[in-house]
Amino acid sequence: MKLSKRALEIQASPIRKLMPHAVDAKSRGIKVYHLNIGQPDIPTPPQMMKVYHEFSEKVLAYGPSQGLEVYQQGLVHYYKRLGISLDTKDIIVTTAGSEAVTFAMMVAANEGDEIIVPEPFYTNYNGFATMASIKLQAITTLAENGFALPNDEAFEALIGPKTRAIMLCNPGNPTGAVYSNEELFRVAALCKKHGLFLISDEVYREFIYDGLCHTSVLQIPDFDANAIMVDSVSKRYSACGARIGCIVSRNRDLMSATLKFAQARLCPPTIDQLAANACVYLPDEYFHEMVAEYQSRRDLVYNELTNIDGIICKKPQGAFYIVAKLPIENAEDFVTWMLDEFQIDGKTVMAAPAEGFYATPGLGKNELRLAYILNKEALKDAMRIFRAGLTEYKKTHK
Repeated sequence: MKLSKRALEIQASPIRKLMPHAVDAKSRGIKVYHLNIGQPDIPTPPQMMKVYHEFSEKVLAYGPSQGLEVYQQGLVHYYKRLGISLDTKDIIVTTAGSEAVTFAMMVAANEGDEIIVPEPFYTNYNGFATMASIKLQAITTLAENGFALPNDEAFEALIGPKTRAIMLCNPGNPTGAVYSNEELFRVAALCKKHGLFLISDEVYREFIYDGLCHTSVLQIPDFDANAIMVDSVSKRYSACGARIGCIVSRNRDLMSATLKFAQARLCPPTIDQLAANACVYLPDEYFHEMVAEYQSRRDLVYNELTNIDGIICKKPQGAFYIVAKLPIENAEDFVTWMLDEFQIDGKTVMAAPAEGFYATPGLGKNELRLAYILNKEALKDAMRIFRAGLTEYKKTHK
């Protein structure tokens, strides 16, 4: 039997691609430090867990396609605290941020249309685009300048008759880059000039360091018709298994169309919405403590990396990832070798090869994404092993 073109073309996740090697290492009694996946170790708020423990309805019924009203109202409150004024009609709750991104792509573009995305980008954007029969047009950013956005001329060169949107992840996964007001307003001006949507993935909004502030696409003046924001509770509340996100826009025609996609999948998970709603009223101290912890982890990993000869990386200012360019030819081969052949004191390290975060063939081959999602003691040990492994690999793979 012949499979569909989508089935044959959809990309395997580079984040999980090497998991069989990790499983094999563990079966040999080796402890694997997982720096390959963005699964926070910060405890999920007890307010959220309390909802799961105490849910007592006798029937778990369908909810509204746009999400429970109580949670929509909770989100209005959450965004208001950030200086973003919304109505519940501007918000559709989704099954995680993944569905929000997919809805945004499908409502903005037709089959065969194009969306411009700075690379490296979150690899699952490829999968969402393949499912929607949309082409991602990559615009390359560089490790050497901290993955800053290219100039207007570079964007203009990619904008064509099939371009329907520009998509940003801010702060960025996998880069940790945080876009300034000037960069955002510049991209917004391009979108207005060419009649494009600007899709902004803001799931790492709270993870901003060094005293910087996050600017949402919804805070750009006179831009309501173009702006689409997608969000998720996964990272914010260390609740990746809850699978609750949302798509937000003040463009009512766009939201009416999006609602039809939401109706087609019936409704987002009920209990998880109630649990997420318990978190929208968390005090600011929750985020202050969390951000301080992640900033200290970032500093630890960054300092360790910059003490290794030949590594190129800029200090990221957001999210919880660092992309490092290594002084070797093939990062995937290095990670595989670490899992298969290298260990210290019965421990090794797994990271995500960055090549899979690029759309342009050949780019990122010598780069890795490291997620600093472990406690500092574990991170320090992991970086010790990483450094020793890289030194040994360079000796034996010339």
